[in-house]
Formats: sequence, C-alpha cells, structure tokens
Amino acid sequence: MKKSRPILWILIVAAVASAGYYGWQRFGSAGQTRIAQKASPRPSAVPVSVAPVQKTDFPVYLTGLGTVQGFNTVQVRSRVDGQIIRLEFKEGQIVQQGDLLVSIDPRPYQAALDQAKAKKAQDEANLANANLELQRAVKLGEFATTQRVDTQRSTVAQLTAQIAADEAAIANAQTQLDYTQIKAPITGVAGLRQVDIGNIVNASTQTGIVMISQVEPIAVIFTAPEDQLPYITEGQKAGALKVIAFTTDGKKTLAEGKLAVINNQVDTTSGTIRLKAVFDNKDHALWPGRSVSTRLLVRTLKDATVVPDDAVQHSTNGLYAYTVNQDNKAEVHKVKVSYGIDGRSVIEEGLSPGQQVIVGGQFKVQPGSLVSTAVASSDPAQSKVRQE
Repeated sequence: MKKSRPILWILIVAAVASAGYYGWQRFGSAGQTRIAQKASPRPSAVPVSVAPVQKTDFPVYLTGLGTVQGFNTVQVRSRVDGQIIRLEFKEGQIVQQGDLLVSIDPRPYQAALDQAKAKKAQDEANLANANLELQRAVKLGEFATTQRVDTQRSTVAQLTAQIAADEAAIANAQTQLDYTQIKAPITGVAGLRQVDIGNIVNASTQTGIVMISQVEPIAVIFTAPEDQLPYITEGQKAGALKVIAFTTDGKKTLAEGKLAVINNQVDTTSGTIRLKAVFDNKDHALWPGRSVSTRLLVRTLKDATVVPDDAVQHSTNGLYAYTVNQDNKAEVHKVKVSYGIDGRSVIEEGLSPGQQVIVGGQFKVQPGSLVSTAVASSDPAQSKVRQE
C-alpha cells in the first residue's frame, strides 16, 4: 500500500499535465489564430466611378478668339458744305437703305439750280432766233452770201452746244442739291452722332456725321494655326465649314454661321491665318467690336473610340487609364489621345469600345486593386480643346 501511493500520485500528475497540454494546444492556438486574423484583415474594395468606352462619331474643332465686325460699315459724311438744319435719325436706331438721315440748308444749291435752268432757257431762246436767221438766209438763196449762211450755221451749232453745257450744269446743280439730303447708304444700326444740329459741315473734312454698321448678317474675324490650313481647305471643298461663336469664357453659345473667307496670306510673325465667318444674327446676339471665342468644325472622325476626359491620367511615363475587369479589379493601360473637347477625348491606342474606365476615385487605386463601381454621370464637364 505504501508503494502504490507514489505511483498513484504520479499518474494523477501525468493526467493533469496531459489535460493542460491538450487545452493549451486547442484553445491557445485558436486564440492566436483569431488574433492573427484580426491583425491582417481582408482588404476592402475601393469605391470608384466608371463609364463605358464608346464608339461614336467625334467632331474635330479648332478653337480661337475673334472679333465681331459689321458685314458692311459706312462712315456717313457730307458731300457738300453747309449748315445742318435737321437730324432725321436717332442714335442706335436701325435705319433702312435710302432713309433720310440729315438735312443741310438747301437754299444756296437751289439758287444755283435755278440759275442753271435760267441760263438754259436763255440759250434756248437764242438758239431759236439763230435758227430763224439761218432759215431766212437759206431762203434768200443766191441773194445771200455764202459767208452769211455759214456764219449763221456756226452760230446755231454753238448755241446747241451751249444748251448741252447748260443741261450738264443743271444736272450738276441738281446733284449738289440732292446731296443736301443725306440718306442711309446701307441698312444697319446708326451709332453715336458726331455732329449736332446747327453745325457747319464741309465736304473736305474727315469727321463724319454718324457710323452705320450692318448687323444682319454680321462677320467675325478670327485666326487659326497655319499648320491647320490644309485641313481647312480640304474641308472647304465639301462645302462651307460650320463656325460656332461663344462668349469669351466659352460657356454660352451665341450664334452658328459659316466660314466665308480664308485670307490670301499667312501672318509670318504669329504663324496664323486670318479667317472670316458670316452669321445671320437675326437675334443680334453678335455686336460689332465684341470679342468672342470661336470653334471651327474641320472634320468629323467616324467610329472613334471616345472616353470622358476624367478617365485619362498623367504620369512621368505618359498618359494612362484604369479599367475594371470581370473580377472587379483595376487594370492600367497606357493610352494615346489625339483630340479632346467638351469633356471627351479620342483614344487612338490603349482602349477598346465596351471596356469600363474609371473616371473617379483613381487616387486610391493601384493596379490589381479590388474596386466597387458606380456609374458616372453621362454629362461630361466642359473642357477646352486639347490636341496632342
């Protein structure tokens, strides 16, 4: 009995040790596993916005700055000397061609006309008398000398020529009288008057009375880079190219017109060519002297690969874009952009229609990142034309 007690205690201690070791293995390692799992959680998906790569027609515009000018502009001046007695127009008024604008004192010119008419009447009376004398000389026959007949015929011819000169003098006097009524040479908008009623005007002075600008239609003069001239001339062969005029900030469309004239030489100092576009301007959105931004539609790319501008990112290695694959993971693609306008870019290389490109949230994305997607707005932000 005394020998069996130590053996019993040894067995009890061994059993307790075995049970403790088993519990430590089971519960201790499970706790460490849970701690390890908490220490390295599964990465969460990065929220991004996506848009599809589209295949569509893309208009190629050349942008520039231009100045509006009247289709025709006339500085109205007096062609005779005299005092202004009436102004028949209002500043800013639209005047029609032939409308009376200014009246100059006509009395001196009316007197000159009356004098010319009286001179003609006098010469006509002298001619009638000379014809009678010639008839008498001819009737005398051999009783009249040849010299007398010839002299009388010469007198008749001189008076006939004098009457022709009188008619010319009358026409000139009538013209001068007509010039006292200054009329609008074109239809347009009258500007600020430069001479008030009661002033003396002279035909020799350079100061005009008023400026008239034709605003229907109206013209815009703008420039384009000389290297784009071949595309412009090529487009002109198919018809007049469309030109759109905007406010200088590019936010509001003012009018649409057609390219009318390509200047006959390139400005060597700036390397640009001057162009002239014509607009109907029925609503008078364009006004002479106003600065506008212009877009000239040079051509349209058929079935181009187009993405929103926000999809294209810049790096030291060039341009790139992220797409989302079927596993919702981000993939990076190097891209080549040819044109861009109104928040859209044309992709020449790197993307294909149908792919989903990331347009928002790229700053958190790395190649292979798990992403959660949301469809971006279909209205791209306005942007300036970019050519690369």
